[in-house]
Amino acid sequence: MLSINNISKHYGDHVVLDALTYRFPPGCFVLNDEENTGKSTLLGIVAGVIPPDTGDILVEGSSLLNAPAQTKSRVAYVPDDCFSLPALTGREMLDRVAREKNVRLSDEALEFAADLGLEPHLNKRFEQMSTGTRRKVYLVAAGMGNPAVVVADGPSNGLDTPARTALAAKFRAWSRDRVVLFASHDTALNEACGAISLSIADLTS
Repeated sequence: MLSINNISKHYGDHVVLDALTYRFPPGCFVLNDEENTGKSTLLGIVAGVIPPDTGDILVEGSSLLNAPAQTKSRVAYVPDDCFSLPALTGREMLDRVAREKNVRLSDEALEFAADLGLEPHLNKRFEQMSTGTRRKVYLVAAGMGNPAVVVADGPSNGLDTPARTALAAKFRAWSRDRVVLFASHDTALNEACGAISLSIADLTS
């Protein structure tokens, strides 16, 4: 479902990722390396927002190199920084994502928003939200349009306990038929969603 093929990334003389190759079947996977080991860079490459120096990403057989728009459309991304559109409200953000994915803002998405405790904050602008509330909007958006791959960088950062419980349940549900790939040191979340633990060094097979 998701394959990373010979992915490398350098910044000047600093090698961040070197010839990573791995095939992910449907399931939940967590990268739990220490900081500054390339986790965020790899997630950004999979999401199509950071170009690799070498290699390709395949999603359901679609190549990021040869069919970037089609491939990116099958990947949902929750970045570490969820503050790119400060003037939008949460609901406007969800409406925008729905239009981009050519879907409607479904009852399922709104139920997830309620489970996360997001509903009372949907009419706030991002600049008025806490870090955790902004992340909740992105998490709800990630499930829209039935993506094949969900990529998240620190998905539980800033979330309260009920929201983390709801997130773990949603990750478990999503991972039945898609790839959920995230970076986190939140042991409780990782265990609750049954994530398979990987390090960057493991991604060489």
